[in-house]
Amino acid sequence: MQTPWIHAYPPGVRWDAELPQCSPLDLLANATWRWPERTAVDFMERRISYRELSNLVDRAATGLQRLGVGPGIHVGLLLPNAPHYLIAFFAVLRAGGCVVNYSPLDADEVIAHKIEDSDTDILVTLDLATLYPKAVNLLSRTRLRSLVVGSLGEFCERPEAVQARLEQQGQLSRVHYNHRCLPFTHLLSNDGHYHAHPLGDAARQLAVLQYTGGTTGLSKGAMLSQANLAAAVAQVVATNVTADTDDHRRLHEGRESVLAVLPLFHVYAMVCAMLFPIAIGAEIVLMAKFDPLALLGEIQQRRITCFPGVPTMFTALASHPEVERFDLSSLKVCVSGGAPLPLELLQRFQALTGCPLSEAWGMTETTACGTFTPTDGLRKPGSCGIPQPGLRLRLLDLDDPERDAADGCSGEIAVAGPNVTLGYWKQPEASLDSFTADGFFRTGDVGRLDADGYLYIVDRTKDMLLCGGFNVYPRVIEEAIYAHPAVEEVMVVGIPDAYRGQSPKAYIKLRRDQPPFGLEQLKEFLADRVGKHEMVQALEFRAELPKTAVGKLSKKLLLDEIAATPSAPASASA
Repeated sequence: MQTPWIHAYPPGVRWDAELPQCSPLDLLANATWRWPERTAVDFMERRISYRELSNLVDRAATGLQRLGVGPGIHVGLLLPNAPHYLIAFFAVLRAGGCVVNYSPLDADEVIAHKIEDSDTDILVTLDLATLYPKAVNLLSRTRLRSLVVGSLGEFCERPEAVQARLEQQGQLSRVHYNHRCLPFTHLLSNDGHYHAHPLGDAARQLAVLQYTGGTTGLSKGAMLSQANLAAAVAQVVATNVTADTDDHRRLHEGRESVLAVLPLFHVYAMVCAMLFPIAIGAEIVLMAKFDPLALLGEIQQRRITCFPGVPTMFTALASHPEVERFDLSSLKVCVSGGAPLPLELLQRFQALTGCPLSEAWGMTETTACGTFTPTDGLRKPGSCGIPQPGLRLRLLDLDDPERDAADGCSGEIAVAGPNVTLGYWKQPEASLDSFTADGFFRTGDVGRLDADGYLYIVDRTKDMLLCGGFNVYPRVIEEAIYAHPAVEEVMVVGIPDAYRGQSPKAYIKLRRDQPPFGLEQLKEFLADRVGKHEMVQALEFRAELPKTAVGKLSKKLLLDEIAATPSAPASASA
């Protein structure tokens, strides 16, 4: 297999670096040993040191074992960003169990499906009005045996004040504790003497079931092993951290602060905003929700040096009317993942902060890691970078995936490496179909590689439109529309066309105080930016575009909305 990207690696980074076969628990143990008094988590003015975090994990693990957690037992986390998530995550692994991540934004039926499918026995949540009633309902009608309920304020500097404010705002539920519904503090009421389980084969030992959104049908549980998580973290460390104290463009162990506003139940945040900071002894500044103004304040006050996010977050920051009054000079590494990054946003963000905004690509099945853009190396606008250390990447022919795409042609991205999923839980056929005969995972993304090994995402295979016999990739059209000065966000999808089969339609969110424009005006703007076969044939403006729980623009949600809405004239703009 050819590896042209090796020559683009920055000094000190090796593609053939040996990645550890260990457990995320080893990351916490190492950080506790090296930086016991350093702040691990900063949440609502409460600072928890690595020593205290490790002690809380030990006690929670002991409490979970008393509830029956051990090898083969699955524990669900239905939690927002709060210290409870970190404590419970590591405690489940330390008790010998497996974590199942749940999105608080999921509908009840979606969560119920995941509980049954994943064999979740215990669910950990909070007493918030958005969570507890949902969890109690699930306890009564699913396989769940026990519910563990925490309070958001119990790990804050002023817990009574936080709880009082939440109650005043109607955000709390009254919890009815019993033998099946226990307080989170119950897990901690012990001496922390848990029963240690041997790790065994880290490459095969299940650590997390991470459900993928999918494009159609019910979501599938990607099986992520202990070694998958450790390898993904090692890849992020290798490409972002240096021992050279004079290098101010990369991160250093024991000196950084990482902003964790991405939801930790998402694989991207779990790896880059939780496990990675712990691996390098960084301080995790944890935010319960995304608030652009509050986030700008946190960057300035906490001197944030690393911020993993998604394009919509960086768009909100760069577009905020008060952004220029904040000092954002502490930022050293900002990574955008989860969705393609518009070139105009990249340039605007760097101009405002002085920090390069690096694009990366990954997915649930690759434990969030796939490619990276070197912080101190060659950057190519429109590219999501080069493959991470240890990751093998090839492009498959779109018509015949049993062979590679011709040189210089686009193809389906296929990857293999220590961070790639074991397969899908209880779905052997789907697992088999997702891998090539020689073990490469078929991502469903279409991309192309340039001569230097830089990857350009063209689109999802299922998003590719067939317009009058031509393959049309919505991503190409979206990039062209992003160049319009009034456009903040855009998604292009296919709509039925009696003559061409499909035609592209653009859904646009305008920037603040920008007036809408007509379809013909948009066509004039795009005339020299896209081909005739790619030209937008319909336009609709929206105050907000649908997004996933992690803040990614979601074509699936948009298409679901369209399917549920009575037909409108195809070429109308609104």
